[in-house]
Amino acid sequence: MIISGKELSARLKTDMRDEVSAFPEKYGRVPHLVVILVGDDPASVSYVTGKAKASEFVGIRNTTVRKPETITEEELLALIRQLNADDTVDGILVQLPLPKHISEAKVIEAIDKSKDVDGFHPLNVAALWQKQPCTLPCTPKGIIKMLKTAGVKIAGKRAVVIGRSNIVGLPVAKLLLDENATVTIAHSKTEDLPALTRQADILVVAIGRPKFVTADMVSDGAVVIDVGVNRDPETGKLCGDVDFAAIEPKASVITPVPGGVGPMTICCLMENTIECFLRRMKPSL
Repeated sequence: MIISGKELSARLKTDMRDEVSAFPEKYGRVPHLVVILVGDDPASVSYVTGKAKASEFVGIRNTTVRKPETITEEELLALIRQLNADDTVDGILVQLPLPKHISEAKVIEAIDKSKDVDGFHPLNVAALWQKQPCTLPCTPKGIIKMLKTAGVKIAGKRAVVIGRSNIVGLPVAKLLLDENATVTIAHSKTEDLPALTRQADILVVAIGRPKFVTADMVSDGAVVIDVGVNRDPETGKLCGDVDFAAIEPKASVITPVPGGVGPMTICCLMENTIECFLRRMKPSL
């Protein structure tokens, strides 16, 4: 089974659009997401454009604030503080990566936890690991939704996550643990990595290396979730961290690149924005 994140996200966004359409009458306005884009990196521009289109479809107000790559760290932090204080703004997202002279950690920490739609703020991360209410990171959240929609049984299964980032690797491992899987976190330099990945019922790969996972690293019937977005060095086309053509015949479930996890990340961003809005409208939530 090939899981189409594009198809699943389209269904979920349609449901969200129906929900948001009732907000003006209930609350007097719709959720407002502000996306800050620093510089002109083509990939970042593409991602921000996709978020704006999704917001328009769902009915969320979207404001994209574009700043030059030369913006200082303090200027960016001042802008975030201004948005934190703006009662008309429900969600703030700073598109990563940032120029090297700006600390991504400082920027993430500067965003008000209640407006952190990415789920990257240290307090949201801590709440996730302590099983407290929080905003879940978009990509890991989307992965769990994809697995459940595909009917994949997670409880009791052996999961291997290749990648240790705070954006994907660590949080998706935590969410799999919360679903009662047995989880091993690895990286590209793990000794005898193929022997480990062949034991996986569920394999999640998020390291940003084109076609790193080959067919001999995957057991027959495994579920393979490919988070990577790379350029194939031979063809120049988009590809994932796994060799899709070689592994698809062996896997019971697999996500393609593009069209797999990516659309679900944006879908969950819309969901997170709505959740942040509703928590502000109904503080008891």
